[in-house]
Amino acid sequence: MHNMQAILQGPDGNPADLTLVQMAAALRAGRLSSVELVSAFLTRITDRNPQIGAFVHVDQQGALAAASAADAAFAEDLDHGPLQGIPVAIKDVIDVAGWPIRWGSSLCEDRIAAQDAPVVEILREQCAVLVGVVATYEMATVGPDPSSLYAQPRNPWHADHITGGSSSGSAAAVAGGMVPLALGTDTGGSVRSPAAFCGVVGFKPTFDRFPMEGVMPLSQSLDHIGLLTQTAEDASFAMTAMAGMPVPDGQSEKLRVGFVRNWCDDQTVQYFDKAASDLSLAGASVTLVDLPDYAPLETAACDVLLYEQVRNHWSEISRASDQVGRMLLDTMQAGRGVDDQTYAQGQAVVQDFSRQVEVTMAKFDVLILPTTLRPAERFDSFEDGKATWTPMRTIPFNMSGQPAVSVPVGMQDGMPLGLQIVGARHDDMKVLQVAQMFERATDHSCQKPDFRAVELAASEDQ
Repeated sequence: MHNMQAILQGPDGNPADLTLVQMAAALRAGRLSSVELVSAFLTRITDRNPQIGAFVHVDQQGALAAASAADAAFAEDLDHGPLQGIPVAIKDVIDVAGWPIRWGSSLCEDRIAAQDAPVVEILREQCAVLVGVVATYEMATVGPDPSSLYAQPRNPWHADHITGGSSSGSAAAVAGGMVPLALGTDTGGSVRSPAAFCGVVGFKPTFDRFPMEGVMPLSQSLDHIGLLTQTAEDASFAMTAMAGMPVPDGQSEKLRVGFVRNWCDDQTVQYFDKAASDLSLAGASVTLVDLPDYAPLETAACDVLLYEQVRNHWSEISRASDQVGRMLLDTMQAGRGVDDQTYAQGQAVVQDFSRQVEVTMAKFDVLILPTTLRPAERFDSFEDGKATWTPMRTIPFNMSGQPAVSVPVGMQDGMPLGLQIVGARHDDMKVLQVAQMFERATDHSCQKPDFRAVELAASEDQ
């Protein structure tokens, strides 16, 4: 696999190089057909997926049929919604009727989804084009685990590095230019951290913004459905379409931004100091603010997650433990040690943090802080199936249910880092508005992996 260095590159005439917003506009103006667009992405998947491994199931025939239906609707002036004709990938824990949705586990190797999850129904109602299933860490838990159902995707920026998880395939597919929009799930950072590691945008809406029916349950207190896109503008467009949320008006008052610098560390703090400066120069009022110590929050949230995960899945796993990967089994065994009292204590910490952060949010429009403290680890950090904890700053906002987005904030040693922007519950569009403000003030989202060598190799092999 080639080393993919960051470069600035613009569209080369391939519609797959457009942003989601540009694609939607071109489709509506009749400058582009959905069949042309979907065909371009299917070609991309053929060329790039063997190197990246984001997709674990591609429904080429179904995608082209859905694209034809979207074009027919456009021809009849039927507008089913902003995502009409747009290709979308689905994480391997979200049910799509008739597709193999296997939760990344050999335990579910023969599972075929019986019906669409409600969030998939939303996409179908808009005549979006469902392209295929993208990888997840096993049962949306831990990885990359070579003993689970399939090999985990490789980071499009460098093949030797992980994508993060558990929405590993969602982030890799978007960063790899193989789809403009992917659905993921986020229980402790599983949309935001892969987005940060892969240099794309990952948005976790307010808790319960999208119904969780038809989605593999991990931890009902913390589970969220989220979106991954190339840009913050694309994420805002997709949320407006899927959740029926109005596009926010232009900012009439000076944005109040709280910078949670006490959740940074010395190795990467300069990136977040620069982000705070960029927002200030763009017109925001930026103030330092402290949140409670991170480690106790993470411990409490993990206790809640593990306790609920065990009650959701231990009975099936215990009957066929030889069919699950080592990392998942070790995690479940650890979860069995979380008793009722520890769970109750964890829930108390969750409720206390939620109250504290609500008081803090009353003073600010958004908070900014790291998504992760490091770029993506190398695969060899996970040799022999050992779990390597990556330092994240995400799970407290699963506890509080607040909307949060990760946007690119710079590169360290050739690998992306992410800035996390957090808002008050139900203020989803304000979070995305600030993300777009930051995106316009910087060039981080313009940086893409260089796939020219990969595509040249693919063409030579044909």
